[in-house]
Amino acid sequence: MDLIEKLEPVILIAAILIGLILTNIEILSKNTGNLINIFLCLMLYGLFLEVPLYELKKSFKNIKFTSTSMIINFIWTPLFGYFLGNLFLNGNIDIFIGFFMLILTPCTDWYLVFTKMAKGNVNLSLSILPINLILQIVLLPVYLILFFSKNNTINYGDLGYSLLIVIVIPFVMAQITKLILNNDLNEKVSGFFSKYQIIFLALAVFAIFNNQGKLLFENLNSILTIFIPLMAFFATNTIIDLLLSEQIHFTYEEYASLTMTTLARNSPLALAIAINSFPGRELIAIALVIGPLIELPVLYIVSRLVLKVKDSGLFFTCRI
Repeated sequence: MDLIEKLEPVILIAAILIGLILTNIEILSKNTGNLINIFLCLMLYGLFLEVPLYELKKSFKNIKFTSTSMIINFIWTPLFGYFLGNLFLNGNIDIFIGFFMLILTPCTDWYLVFTKMAKGNVNLSLSILPINLILQIVLLPVYLILFFSKNNTINYGDLGYSLLIVIVIPFVMAQITKLILNNDLNEKVSGFFSKYQIIFLALAVFAIFNNQGKLLFENLNSILTIFIPLMAFFATNTIIDLLLSEQIHFTYEEYASLTMTTLARNSPLALAIAINSFPGRELIAIALVIGPLIELPVLYIVSRLVLKVKDSGLFFTCRI
């Protein structure tokens, strides 16, 4: 875990604070809105460069792990997330949508760091990355339409435009780059974007909060309500992962990998889609930015707890 990865929460908090401090500089706040998509698209371009699509077939070699992970991430989690949103956030539909988008998108980057910290099976976690990415891109708009179109909160044109701008175009450009560049150059470009992905995200976060600082202060109490359902999600899924892993006889390494891939969320991708799918509804994007500030410390704590489970000898004693 290098220095930049360790400082990710600090970098995001600094981006928020600097953006808010400079909110009153009119020439800056009027123009930062135009930069958000640029930074997000650069970040997602780098993400797609990193995603090893050739690993996709490997995910099906461990059917038990892959199917368990997919059921938790794409069936249980959307249903549970919608239930939590209805329970705690029903009074604010924009915060509800932001929370739901965060919950529905499994992480495609830093979960590997926490898997390694928890001494899980990193190669197994890596093999599930491509299928997690593909399924969340396909299913996020489906679930949004399924759960929120009845409230007239979804504009299908904006949703389609968002997927084109922030998903299709960066993905195609990344694949073209891989075809054009040789392996050495491709590794250098991919390595650059991998190392500095947090910087592009921080610049986008700075632009969001600089552009919408006034909106944040006016709705601070509503935004903070996301804390309770998010903590309920983390706590419940942590327990479910442990109980399921014991029941279906996972090794400790598989259990640790399952825990991280079903807890870590991919808020940058959801953020990019939200910015373009819901124009003029910035509270959705702000809710998505607040999420990682809660998530990253939780993932660190859970990685320590998972190791405690291993050290306790109470579980997986015959399979570690």
